[in-house]
Amino acid sequence: MSPHGLSTTRVRPSRPRHGPFLREACHQPPPTPARPEPRPRACLRPVTGLPLPARHVRRRRDGPAAADAHPRPPPSLHRKRYTRMRTRTLLTLTAAVAALGLATPASAADTPVLTAGGAAVAVGDVLNASLAGGTAATFYSSATGSSGISCNSSAFSATVTANPAAPGTATESLTSHTFDTSGCTANVVGVLGVSGITVDHLPYTTSVSSDGTVSVTPAAGSTVQSTVKLRTLLGTINCVYQAPGLTGKASNADHSIAFTNQQFTKVSGSSLCFANAFFTAKYAPVTANGVAVDVN
Repeated sequence: MSPHGLSTTRVRPSRPRHGPFLREACHQPPPTPARPEPRPRACLRPVTGLPLPARHVRRRRDGPAAADAHPRPPPSLHRKRYTRMRTRTLLTLTAAVAALGLATPASAADTPVLTAGGAAVAVGDVLNASLAGGTAATFYSSATGSSGISCNSSAFSATVTANPAAPGTATESLTSHTFDTSGCTANVVGVLGVSGITVDHLPYTTSVSSDGTVSVTPAAGSTVQSTVKLRTLLGTINCVYQAPGLTGKASNADHSIAFTNQQFTKVSGSSLCFANAFFTAKYAPVTANGVAVDVN
């Protein structure tokens, strides 16, 4: 209300939102019955040409200035416990996953290629096998014929030299391979019987792979060789046969090793000796310390 009794509208000077300000005296309203002596007021005038402040400050009409962002209240005790429990749980899960990842390869490495009764066959153990029951070892003149030599007693022994983790290849040293000629017969024209069969150039290296493949390999520069002694009307003759190597198959079904039609070639001997000898035999069970051997 003006002194003349007219209503007037008080207009405040506009303030820019940003920038530094200078405090200066401004227009004071006339005294009123409610406020006979108004307190002096100070107005803010923007100062141009200065950089903007780093923070914006909200000014109150009465009282000190306050920052826009209020500090976050401290976390409660319940929230602290929850955070600690969650961190502990995550660490436990991480450790469990890491342990599981390490355990898987370790369990696979514990199973070697050759086992006997579930236990690993040790290096140095001797594997033994004789002909499977009801079978014979044969040396026939052809892969499909029946003319040749048949023996119902044969055996081998091999010493394990390496038995790595499966899948892999175990190796052995074949030190003995015998045929009992008392149980051998000959089905060859002019031959009366078999005096002996020997396996020469021992030892051979024998390898057994996880897929069951068996390989018999001679020493470098040598051959797998057998000498067969036959009785004839003219006396005893020697037939010498050689092969670069032999390949067989191992089976866990009956713990066997089988050789089928492995070809030998005659390198010396009488004309009564057939030109080729095809060797077939099945040995089972293969044992180590009296326990059947499995291939893994």
